[in-house]
Amino acid sequence: QVRLVESGGGTVQPGGSLRLSCTIFGIMFSENSMGWYRQAPGKEREMVAAIASGGATKYADSVKGRFTISKDNDVKTVYLQMNNLAPEDTAVYYCNADRSLLTIVTADFSSWGQGTQVTVSS
Repeated sequence: QVRLVESGGGTVQPGGSLRLSCTIFGIMFSENSMGWYRQAPGKEREMVAAIASGGATKYADSVKGRFTISKDNDVKTVYLQMNNLAPEDTAVYYCNADRSLLTIVTADFSSWGQGTQVTVSS
């Protein structure tokens, strides 16, 4: 059974940075693609960044140039480095994993972790 443990959220001022971590248990980590997602109040969950098993990455237009997704297969953890944060980045951030990159992009998952709250406010 897959278990997702997200951490690293917090409250920062506009222009600040945060690094999110997600450790994933119960999968062959190196054989899966991973994604970071966020859900703001009153909005649908959206994909923020994805990383394929081979390392290729994809970003939502709203975060390109500011966010970087990476992973460490040895510790089964995927990261999201977020720089130059803005109030519109405020949301609960989630991660997930699947062998299919299409599933990552469409976020067609039956279960999610608890997420980590990111608040950008002055």
